[in-house]
Amino acid sequence: MSNLLFICSKNQWRSPSAELLFKNHPIHTTRSAGTNNKARIRVTQKMIDWADVLFVMEHKHRDVIRERFIISGQPIIILEIPDDYQFGDAELIEILKISLADYL
Repeated sequence: MSNLLFICSKNQWRSPSAELLFKNHPIHTTRSAGTNNKARIRVTQKMIDWADVLFVMEHKHRDVIRERFIISGQPIIILEIPDDYQFGDAELIEILKISLADYL
């Protein structure tokens, strides 16, 4: 079983949509968080330590994570999904399914 952490800016649209895809997944456990001070759930070192794989939506999220936290060898995968979608947007879900096919 792998722990997957999805990270975007405010944890409102992209990362919670990704987390929702894995609800009741038989192999993976997921959480989501944001890098922004106004994030719904703000990423913490404890979350980083919990995760086996870190998924970030943009390069800037990877950079913030590397600046603020100690990464213990977990891969950081950049999904390159811009902040153009609402929570659960059909196009966003399709992009996530394609990007995360190896994990779903």
